Amino acid sequence: MAQTRQLPGLLRQLSTLGGCARPIRLTGHRTEHHVDTRTGEIGPVLHHLDSASLPAGHLLVRCNNRRVTRCASCAETYRRDTYHLITAGLRGGKGTGEQVATHPRVFATFTAPSFGPVHNRPTGRPACRCGTAHPADDPALGTPLHPDSYDYEAAVLWNAHAGALWRRFSIYLRREIAKRAGLTQRALRQHARVSFAKVAEYQRRGAVHFHAAIRLDGHDGHDGGNTRPPAWATAELLSDAIESATRAAAVTGPTLDGHAHRFTFGRQLDVRVIRSADFADGTELTDRAVAGYIAKYATKGAEAATGTLDHRIRLLAELAHTDLTDHARRLVRTCWDLGARPDLGHLRLRAWAHMLGFRGHFSTKTRRYSTTLGTLRQARAEWQRLQSALARGEDATAPAPTTLVLSRWEYAGTGLTSGETWLNDALRTDRTEGEASS
Repeated sequence: MAQTRQLPGLLRQLSTLGGCARPIRLTGHRTEHHVDTRTGEIGPVLHHLDSASLPAGHLLVRCNNRRVTRCASCAETYRRDTYHLITAGLRGGKGTGEQVATHPRVFATFTAPSFGPVHNRPTGRPACRCGTAHPADDPALGTPLHPDSYDYEAAVLWNAHAGALWRRFSIYLRREIAKRAGLTQRALRQHARVSFAKVAEYQRRGAVHFHAAIRLDGHDGHDGGNTRPPAWATAELLSDAIESATRAAAVTGPTLDGHAHRFTFGRQLDVRVIRSADFADGTELTDRAVAGYIAKYATKGAEAATGTLDHRIRLLAELAHTDLTDHARRLVRTCWDLGARPDLGHLRLRAWAHMLGFRGHFSTKTRRYSTTLGTLRQARAEWQRLQSALARGEDATAPAPTTLVLSRWEYAGTGLTSGETWLNDALRTDRTEGEASS
């Protein structure tokens, strides 16, 4: 009977998760006191929350995991935020001036070099080099034609150095733009600024490549990229500079067993001017198309492309209990073996073996490209607090009182009980049907 009486409260608590399947469970308390700003005196308690009094027995908070394989609900929130972040940098809004829509803007894809021939669906040929016309969902795609001669060592080390290679490219890009404008790099800062947002994606062979929206602004970016770039700053100049900087960028890797590694981008560079008719079989490459394309990959890791893990491993023996492809297993084992070398300790290959060596941020941007994910989350939290105040019958327009917050929270676990999972699934179904009907 007591559990039945708690059911409405439990439903309300679960509804705040927005469908999160793996919430963090916290134990502790939070107390808000009113503070007299004139005397500094701590007044009565405004709100008090104790986890023991909650229907679930804990405070449940969203996991906020960006991986769709871990939590589809939180990943969808991350995808939408990324979409708005990219869109704001291409058409304005959310603190970014709408003038950016007239600036030179391109969408570029940077690939990894070859580490050996793999099964593919070649353009212009009827079949793969193995003689098979692979369907799009063939699990053999991306796997080596000759696994024993495939350079797994270089493939893993490429992923580990991909972030450094991107940083080198961004330096060279500014250098190439300045050269084409007839300026020094220092003088370029007084005329133009490069802004970009990028996301990493795994190819089926397990190598990272980058998608980036790159924009040329005027020198003063304090107004959200609203300053017009100089007349010489064109999309064609930007595209040409990107191609030259990509060819020039290189990072020196380690020398292992007498073999010196040097990493560059692959030859397959794709640079397209945004709002041109050269995307997706002749359809127009719009800012929304670019934002949707980039956001789609923001919630995927190596597991989506190669069938590898979506979580860290502590012991190599854990691979025996996982359903991995042979190719993914060899990539993970190569990370593990190289991670044991003291001279490669700075790469932390064992800690990032599930990511096949890549340890960089999946999505990054320059400061003035557009808004930030943190700002978007803060705006959403403010809106949720406003809705909660209205539900309690409080005046949401009244200025918030000065408060002293005392809280202590401790981690108590992850996930939901079987009963909570059933209720959460029911809430998610109702929410989905409501969105579909509207």
